[in-house]
Amino acid sequence: MDFVTKLPKTSTSQDTIWVIVDRLTKSAHFLPMKETDSMEKLTRQYLKDVVSRHGVSVSIISDRDSKFTSHFWQSLNKALGTQLDMSMAYHPQTDGQSERTIQTLEEMLRACLIDFGKGWDRHIPLVKFSYNNSYHTSIKAAPFEALYGQKCRSPICWAEVGDTQLTRPEIIHETTEKIIQIKKRIQVARDRQKSYTDRIRKPLEFEVGDKVMLKVSPWKGVIRFEKQGKLNPRYIGPFKILAKVGTLAYRHELPEQLSRVHSTFHVSNLKKCFVDEPLAIPLDEI
Repeated sequence: MDFVTKLPKTSTSQDTIWVIVDRLTKSAHFLPMKETDSMEKLTRQYLKDVVSRHGVSVSIISDRDSKFTSHFWQSLNKALGTQLDMSMAYHPQTDGQSERTIQTLEEMLRACLIDFGKGWDRHIPLVKFSYNNSYHTSIKAAPFEALYGQKCRSPICWAEVGDTQLTRPEIIHETTEKIIQIKKRIQVARDRQKSYTDRIRKPLEFEVGDKVMLKVSPWKGVIRFEKQGKLNPRYIGPFKILAKVGTLAYRHELPEQLSRVHSTFHVSNLKKCFVDEPLAIPLDEI
């Protein structure tokens, strides 16, 4: 799950799209909404458009948006038995699926914005239809076909899908075989991406109470903490580790100047501080 914000306001004041992607079939839901909508309203929309069609999710991956970290959202999913996995700050490897889907969605909206104008919310169902019926390389099929086990019956392919194909008992076995095949393809893609990362990954582990330096710019082209320059310090700190979050993240004790920054960071953004005497890099220019 993720949000696309700051879109042109429609006649109903909608300026945000809630993007929900299924990790297995890559099928997506695009739900128009207002950025100021409460979590209670979004929950009703989630139950109406997702739970009623697909059932309760086993787990949900998202970033640490204020809506996802609210007590209402967490207590609701705890009652439903859904596990909430939230990504760390500036760590898109966790929710990369939704980030890539958002890129595709924005490209589709941008290409049609001249025709849609500020009425883009009326065309979201067509955008959703186009996305879910487009071929995906990772699963070697369209999301609609992977989800329902058959091609979408539309004017584009009237001859390909008929009533006889919809009622065949073999469709159950075909769907099961396709899901197994899709899982194998996704695992191959994950292993390939993991092998790329393992070449440059360095195992790091810290203890509670250790002092670490925090990387200012995790990767090239990302502007972080409001400012970035060639001669600015690449690491700031040191900061004390308060707790370990999961297996690859740590929560830190940040000063008042960084009160707007989330205190939990991935291990790739940290470097151990070996200096014994007091050391501090000024945060005025960060």
